[in-house]
Amino acid sequence: MSEAESQKARLRQHPQERFAVPQLLVDLETVISKLRSEPHAGERGHRQETLYRHGSYTIALFAFDRFTGLSAHKANGIVNIHVLRGCMKITAANQVHELRAGQMLILAPGMEHTVAAEEEGEILVTVHLMATTESDAAAAK
Repeated sequence: MSEAESQKARLRQHPQERFAVPQLLVDLETVISKLRSEPHAGERGHRQETLYRHGSYTIALFAFDRFTGLSAHKANGIVNIHVLRGCMKITAANQVHELRAGQMLILAPGMEHTVAAEEEGEILVTVHLMATTESDAAAAK
């Protein structure tokens, strides 16, 4: 597949192009509407779009259908999960947090967690990865 065909096959603009600007205004409602209008959810029953990435800092929007979620995972960095709509059950360190719109949970680096959507909804996730090696620290700059 040629690069032009590959770009046409993409659902969204390539991240390298999206994140190459010094300022980025994001209308969350528009992004949510676009995600919800995609023909199918991802293999885990949700849709997601990385809104911004720079070095070790990432902001992503997740749209979940009812009774879908993310299996256990962790990040080597601080994770902030902000519920925009719906009810999300987040389990971390054997503690269950039931979050609703307007609430957020901040997790320390390396904390394994799961996300379960009790109803259709969206979350905004911010991850700030921690440098583990000198090369990681240099790459984050």
